[in-house]
Amino acid sequence: MAGSRITVRVGERQLTLSNLEKVLYPRHGFTKGEVLDYYTRIAPVLLPHVRDRAMTFVRFPDGVTGGSFFEKDVSRHAPDWVRTARLTVGGRGKDPEIVAYPLINDLPELVWAANLAALELHVHQWTVGPGDERSTPDRLVFDLDPGPGTTVVDCCRVAERLYDVLVADGLTPVAKTSGSKGMQLYAGVVTTDGAEPSRYAKALAERLAAETPDLVVARMTKDLRPGKVFIDWSQNNPFKTTVAPYSLRGRDEPTVSAPVTWDEVRACRHVTHLRFTADDVLARVGDHGDLFADLERTRAPIPTFG
Repeated sequence: MAGSRITVRVGERQLTLSNLEKVLYPRHGFTKGEVLDYYTRIAPVLLPHVRDRAMTFVRFPDGVTGGSFFEKDVSRHAPDWVRTARLTVGGRGKDPEIVAYPLINDLPELVWAANLAALELHVHQWTVGPGDERSTPDRLVFDLDPGPGTTVVDCCRVAERLYDVLVADGLTPVAKTSGSKGMQLYAGVVTTDGAEPSRYAKALAERLAAETPDLVVARMTKDLRPGKVFIDWSQNNPFKTTVAPYSLRGRDEPTVSAPVTWDEVRACRHVTHLRFTADDVLARVGDHGDLFADLERTRAPIPTFG
């Protein structure tokens, strides 16, 4: 029944859910109800990695073939029990503005977001304190983006090199797929300087690009990227976000940004080896637990890059 609505109780909250039968991934017949089911079941491992992080939604109200839009400010429609962080954004010629970012900290808030058809959840590398103040970053990230003629397989070869350097520098890298074409590497860090992660990541990306210019590029210039993997170090900018671990992606099929083991990275020889759907990821968590958990347990100082 088009336009159907049901009222459910999630924890201590009552929510009205709508259009559960609406197909959001037409190629696979994956419905909004299945999206809600996925986020409800994955919540125990997803929520710890997004808690207290200002979030940006990518919403697909008419499904993945019907267009999408980014949403940061949810002040117009968020229930009063959804915690928001009022943060000042702007700069680079833009006038500062106050944005009420959602903080998705519990299951009712996650279900509320999924009911908005917020298929993709993107978060910053820092958390928000009780007074809506930004903390310094606690995550370092390298976004590996395959240029034309390359795939996630090539990203894995670059990831192996990054792994060796990061481990030698005393960090513990954790890998995940982007759920699209590439992958991301993270490390838990401790710093008092919000610009330090970007400086370190840029220097390391430029080092790898200098060592293997036929495979790696550290500049965003599109003309440089065919046949190479772009190490996007700029994702450490405090105003940028990356897709959250266990988030769905708005692609043809309900793929997920899925944490992976280093054995899987080293063994990857085909794009299908690191492509995981919602069902795949639920099964993986059942078998292996939270493969992203090491990030929170292994924070270390960012080394001085020599």
